[in-house]
Amino acid sequence: MLRRATKVGRRFSNPVPTVIGGLSTIFKVLPHYLTNKAETVPVRALGPFKTDVSVYGAPPESGLRVTWMGHSSVLIEIDGVRMLMDPVWDERASPMRWAGPKRFFAAPLRLEDIPAVDVVLVSHDHYDHLGEATIRGLARLESMRGARWVTSLGVGEELRSFGVSAEKISELDWTESVTVNGLEITAVPSRHFSGRSLFNRFETLWSAFVLKGSKHKVYFGADSGWWEGFAQIGAAYGPFDLTMLEIGAFDALWDAIHLGPDGAARAFEALGGKGLMMPIHWGLFDLALHAWRQPIERMLELAGERGIRLWAPEPGRPTEVVAEEEVRSDWWR
Repeated sequence: MLRRATKVGRRFSNPVPTVIGGLSTIFKVLPHYLTNKAETVPVRALGPFKTDVSVYGAPPESGLRVTWMGHSSVLIEIDGVRMLMDPVWDERASPMRWAGPKRFFAAPLRLEDIPAVDVVLVSHDHYDHLGEATIRGLARLESMRGARWVTSLGVGEELRSFGVSAEKISELDWTESVTVNGLEITAVPSRHFSGRSLFNRFETLWSAFVLKGSKHKVYFGADSGWWEGFAQIGAAYGPFDLTMLEIGAFDALWDAIHLGPDGAARAFEALGGKGLMMPIHWGLFDLALHAWRQPIERMLELAGERGIRLWAPEPGRPTEVVAEEEVRSDWWR
């Protein structure tokens, strides 16, 4: 049974027992890092990718259109509602501007050119999902003036510190919902953690989200390791037309909190295995030891083996989601 989040003191708990690595994990990773020969960062420049903003002047014929900006940043138009999810336009996924994982390619669309949105959704407060410079920039834009900001418990305080008005923020516990212009947005449990330093882990909540419009359902998995709750989420909220699941930044040392391609395939099937699967959380930042192309290469293998219909567009290209029709861009080759 899916439940709301629980806390021990100031710290939220995962839906199942989960060990999160600390300094000891860093010491385990270091030898691998120093000897790693994988192409973790592209040797040749990627892109540039450019979004044709004029496309947004007309609604999608299918009622569902998605623009993947790289990693987990997505602009989605679903049944008349436009939503920006986990926006990170920052140069680095890091607390520092001069160090840390750097973007492989520039954002396909300038912040100031983003069309007016109804919702900005932030799943949790990690730097690759919540970019401070991005939030500060969005909060100042006229196009965001009417937006509702939806996030997990506790993250609202961080958004407010970056310039978002308190009255625009809706914080959700797991299984709680908010409806914006007819779109029901529900936070559901995920197996991960939070914190923008080693000293405030678990003090805000992390979530996946279900989007239910008048005609379409979408699952936005954000970050999660495997757990049996995927089947419960699918039974309670599915089937989904589009299921967004993370495939990158994985390693055996932290497989409790990230799926990787194999975990994503397993999660997709547990969620019901219907509709299309969209790989996210890859192709933009060096956050692990694997080669940067490895997640999508492995995902393609798994899709062939298991009959999974993939929906993987080029970054920055507004692309309609049509039932049963796969999209397999080879931009990464």
